Amino acid sequence: MNPPPLSTGSVDLDEILGGGLARGVITQVFGEPASGKSTICVMASVSALRSGDQVLFLDSEGFSAERFRQIAGEDAEKLAAGLYLYEPEDFTQQGVMVKSLDAMLRGGGTGLVVVDSATGLYRSQLERGRDAMQKLTGQVLMLLGYARRYRIPVLISNQVYTDTTRNVFVGLGGTALEHLSKTIIRLERRDHLRRATLAKHRSLPPGAWFDFEITQNGIRAWEPPHNPKKEGI
Repeated sequence: MNPPPLSTGSVDLDEILGGGLARGVITQVFGEPASGKSTICVMASVSALRSGDQVLFLDSEGFSAERFRQIAGEDAEKLAAGLYLYEPEDFTQQGVMVKSLDAMLRGGGTGLVVVDSATGLYRSQLERGRDAMQKLTGQVLMLLGYARRYRIPVLISNQVYTDTTRNVFVGLGGTALEHLSKTIIRLERRDHLRRATLAKHRSLPPGAWFDFEITQNGIRAWEPPHNPKKEGI
């Protein structure tokens, strides 16, 4: 019997994912800056840590210890003992660190691998064209191998660029990264709110969504205020 998905720490996000982060596959969240990607990565990490597992967190965005403390709450110091943080300085070092994760995974006890973001350092290599794309694809293939071999969820965040032909935001990494991610959540900024939309899933139709606010404790689903109609006289 397969173990259940790992909760993201958000009931509403778990719902559109069909229960949470699936084990054995890569889940990708992509969106423009300040859309909630890093918050979701930290929330999922805290969820795994609270279940007693360790988390391998590769961060190219500048990990915020304060944000971790806010989301983890009173348990922050205890939970941090199980968080193994990797902070590459360039895209080549990111590849070395992704490869080095296998040694930690072989030791057991890891419940989640997070890469926030998989394409932040890759963006600086775009002028190298196919060579950079092949390296990125190789890194993501390694992560997919870890997910399958150790039956754990892998969560990656992805940056975006504007597709001028369609006037929409699309994830970096092209079709290769899209193909290797079996579940994809698109995040959008909508004034003071954010919207999470299921863009791809192995067994669920795309399109489910909910709006949310980013809060000190993570994210909170938003519902419009109740405004009952006045009764006629």
